[in-house]
Amino acid sequence: MMLEVALEADGEWDSSTGPDWQVLAEAAVRAAIAESRYPHLTEAARPVELALRLTGDKEVRALNSEWRGKDKPTNVLSFPLADHAELTAPDQDGPELMLGDIVLARGVCAAEAADKAIPLDHHAAHLMVHGTLHLLGYDHHNETEADDMEARETRALARLGIGNPYEEAV
Repeated sequence: MMLEVALEADGEWDSSTGPDWQVLAEAAVRAAIAESRYPHLTEAARPVELALRLTGDKEVRALNSEWRGKDKPTNVLSFPLADHAELTAPDQDGPELMLGDIVLARGVCAAEAADKAIPLDHHAAHLMVHGTLHLLGYDHHNETEADDMEARETRALARLGIGNPYEEAV
């Protein structure tokens, strides 16, 4: 698949001392697509693209306030651009299929990973998968949707060798 993950990372997401965020992001996005109702996107003739911004809590707080009316940082925000018709028939003529934008907040992400006693890159991969599924139309407004989305996330993360994030730690 012609998949481009346009990654932009602030300095606090430095790859020189940790994971290669670009490699992790591409793997997480591919895994999420494979576990979605749109796995055919991997064979689309038309290029597929999404933007992923790794930034700080301050920027995410501003975006969360502007777009969701919540004046606080959150772990991940997703801004879908593609509609169901585009996702269902990605080979229609046109420029690349823009799935949308995902934004992760370093401080929130790191604090959540520490609280769960898991590596930061595993939690970031989970949030990238979660954000990608939102771009593909999944949500968790009710228990049925939440269960479906969590199952897809768990399968996608298993593809990356990451355990179920919803199991209680023992």
